Amino acid sequence: MSRNLKLLPLLLLVISCQTEKDTDIESSQEYIRLNQIGYYPMSNKRFVLTATTESKEFSVVNAQSGNVVFEGQLSGATDWALSGEAVRVGDFSTVQTTGTYHIVVPGVGSSHPFSIGAKVLQAPFLGSIKGLYYQRIGQPLEEEYAGVYARPLGHPDLEVPFHPSVNREGTINAPGGWYDAGDFGKYVINGAYPLAQMATLLEHYSDLVADGDLNIPESGNGRSDLMDELKYEMDWLLTMQDEDGGLFHKMTSEVFEGMIMPHAAAKQRYIFAKGTAATLDFAGAAAKFARIVASVDAAYADQCLSAARRAWNWALENPNVPFTNPEGVITGQYGDNNFSQEFYWAAAELFISTRESAYLNHLTSIEVDFAFAPGGSWANHLHYLGLFALLDHRDQLSEALATKLRNQLLSSARQLVAKASGNAYFQPLSDFHWGSNSDVMNAAYIVAQAYRIDRQPAFLGFVQDCVNYIFGCNAVGFSFLTGFGDRTPQFIHHRQSAADGIAEPVPGLLSGGPNNYQQDKDEVDYPEVTYPMTSWVDQQPSYASNEICLNWNAPLTYVLGFLEMESK
Repeated sequence: MSRNLKLLPLLLLVISCQTEKDTDIESSQEYIRLNQIGYYPMSNKRFVLTATTESKEFSVVNAQSGNVVFEGQLSGATDWALSGEAVRVGDFSTVQTTGTYHIVVPGVGSSHPFSIGAKVLQAPFLGSIKGLYYQRIGQPLEEEYAGVYARPLGHPDLEVPFHPSVNREGTINAPGGWYDAGDFGKYVINGAYPLAQMATLLEHYSDLVADGDLNIPESGNGRSDLMDELKYEMDWLLTMQDEDGGLFHKMTSEVFEGMIMPHAAAKQRYIFAKGTAATLDFAGAAAKFARIVASVDAAYADQCLSAARRAWNWALENPNVPFTNPEGVITGQYGDNNFSQEFYWAAAELFISTRESAYLNHLTSIEVDFAFAPGGSWANHLHYLGLFALLDHRDQLSEALATKLRNQLLSSARQLVAKASGNAYFQPLSDFHWGSNSDVMNAAYIVAQAYRIDRQPAFLGFVQDCVNYIFGCNAVGFSFLTGFGDRTPQFIHHRQSAADGIAEPVPGLLSGGPNNYQQDKDEVDYPEVTYPMTSWVDQQPSYASNEICLNWNAPLTYVLGFLEMESK
């Protein structure tokens, strides 16, 4: 028995005296930044300490027995400019026994509790998918499936007129799908892209989500609940295709609704003009989903693939039709003026689904850069989906092309790993855009694919570290997924969460994260001094840092599912 183990009762008594008040406990926990959910037994396990203390040691304490199971040394202090902190790191990766633990630092206190064990991220993984169910449009959320978050049907979206800017008479029926973010809009670009990211899970790990895992209305139909939830969005996307194959960009009102419940929203919704980006994103997502659903619903697969072909043909005839909001419209634009990435992704998915060389010939004529760039994932990361699809089916490629693509992916992954290794919080960002948490997860998504083709421990460790960042090992000390962790966002920019009268926000939704551009700074009370990594506030008006969005949840869902399958 170590001398520190013998002194544990005295140590705990000192900590108890220091943290007698809840606010003191929270203060000590705030200074010890770690994954508040937990770690796989064989994974990297590190925490970041931001408190000033003379201690050079820390202990890992079993929360049930009170026994010290590990003693370690803190690193030297590093001044970290991105967060304005002096940080020290503790590594306890050798602790591998299943259990619940605390980190204890003398003179500071005790950390949030965390678990070590197999399937440790299963609950937040499934929660991140169930979060999409709470975003469903066009059907009531019944208590049987939604619990306290049950609500009446919002936005039936039947006989929706074209916006005057479209110069077209008539209406369309486009029910269903998911609310895109904290607002009530439905956007083809930001529906198709995240759908495809999550659908990749079904290609890679078809048995990961079983029928009944999510408790949704379709549970019990003999299909994966993940497939069912994704199909709910795919059904809506299909309604947004025009007879000529092009996709209408979005369905929204002209201005955002207030912070009200969906069924209370009364502003007129419109169908907006077609565009190249929406059409190609749909083509990529529909071609992918056709492959996934083929084994359980051949007719639906044929419908998706036929729609993808027609969308592709429209884009070939209309290769440069950007969408911009008409005058007076301020709902999401999801703008893009360069469609090379969209063409690359759509061509890749269509080639894999059809084996027709015309699609392959088109994508090989496109030069794309696979170096990771943060910000605007709906416009800047689409080509990665094409890359991943091609490498998943590299037996259909020439050896030269397969080798080229493999090398490009591994090069991008190594760059991300190298950047994270020099970051105090072990993630690859130094520039924090709107939705920076999705940038962290998209980087992890890329490196996860590298690990699937080259099982380097550094790649798996990077993905684990990125998840640790999301769940609390970050400069604000929050677990950013609502409902999961000890200290989570309570005031997300999300209309139902603001208006339903329930103290806790809708669970399973990922907050956008630090945003050093602070587009909402005139409306939000940021701290007087902020740094890039601390430009986040848990305030409902903060659309720039604390909103939720489909394309932020999607890479998190993939990465958590990947880790559940690949970590030990």
